[in-house]
Amino acid sequence: EVKGEKRAVLRLDPKIAPIKAGIFPLVKRDNMPEIAKKIETMLRPHLKVFYDEGGAVGRRYRRQDEIGTPFGITVDSQTLEDDTVTLRERDSMEQNRYKISDLRNELDKRILISSN
Repeated sequence: EVKGEKRAVLRLDPKIAPIKAGIFPLVKRDNMPEIAKKIETMLRPHLKVFYDEGGAVGRRYRRQDEIGTPFGITVDSQTLEDDTVTLRERDSMEQNRYKISDLRNELDKRILISSN
């Protein structure tokens, strides 16, 4: 529940979700959109991803939750320091940090084991 509203989530198995991950720069400055676009370019040949920089990041997460996107990738100030991003899992809302270079393998692994 967010601000008195129930959280709407389409709980599609990651294997069948049409979009596998949303990519979000936390803010539209400090090179975050450019880094997020590079991640989009890196992942797009392998996975269907969606780039979104409009509105608050929580609202962007909710939009993707509603259409069944299983993962959210957020570029933030820590990304600028250590090349890591936050990977958020839709159903548990658990968030962990991963190196950008490890992101594709981590997503592949999570999609593969999603219903096992």
